[in-house]
Amino acid sequence: MTFGDQGLGLPPEQGRIRRRRRARRSAAVGSCAALVAAVAAGTVLIADEDDGDRTTSAPPVTVTTTASGLVAVPSGDAGLLSGDPSALRSLLARPIVRPEQAFPSTSVRLRDGSRYARVDLSTTVDCARGVSPALARLVEQGEGCSRSTAALFTDTERRSQVTVTVLSFERVEDASRVFTMASTDPVTYQVDPLDPPPEAGLPTVPPGSAGVSRRAMTVRSVVFANGRWGEGAKTGEAELTSRTEGLLRRVDDTVAAYEEGRN
Repeated sequence: MTFGDQGLGLPPEQGRIRRRRRARRSAAVGSCAALVAAVAAGTVLIADEDDGDRTTSAPPVTVTTTASGLVAVPSGDAGLLSGDPSALRSLLARPIVRPEQAFPSTSVRLRDGSRYARVDLSTTVDCARGVSPALARLVEQGEGCSRSTAALFTDTERRSQVTVTVLSFERVEDASRVFTMASTDPVTYQVDPLDPPPEAGLPTVPPGSAGVSRRAMTVRSVVFANGRWGEGAKTGEAELTSRTEGLLRRVDDTVAAYEEGRN
């Protein structure tokens, strides 16, 4: 697919970040060891703050639950990394996913038929921008985060605002550490949602509004999704959750396909 945002005028290494911090509810997840094992098996992990952790991949396959409570769903390429360190080294030799690869289109149609427009896109190599202080310190550990790219989506009725952010790392262990800490304590380790740019014609979500937060991990990236109703409504959580998770899966699949060398 082509990158439909040349008109944004984003420089290749840094874009606009307009974020406002929102509190999130905490949840407990499996251990870091289980996480790294799942990544090595080629799984894509999605942290659900209400229902615990689960994994997803397309096409769907049998779901099994580990002793730690982590639900593992092997992807179609589950054998690619398992027991083959050279395969992982080969994947990590690929360049970090770029904005046009993570968010290739301004119009998105999900599997359920719902449609969303991408109304903003920002990218920066300073991953400490637009995140909480604790997460900023965490992403700088190890070999650090190489790129942060965020996109803001809204539905056709322009009611919801969902920000999806991709933090990409040089090392798998750095990505897994961020995913684990953010899943265990999403209030402390949070990524800020984007506020809509004036040209989008969307309202700025009122401070203190309710929202939905989810996250996923691919080979070397952690994908965060934050969903909010544009008018700050506190009802309709199930619908907002469905929209947030749907967009998370879409970006997650796109980034995973790139990082696994499938596109």
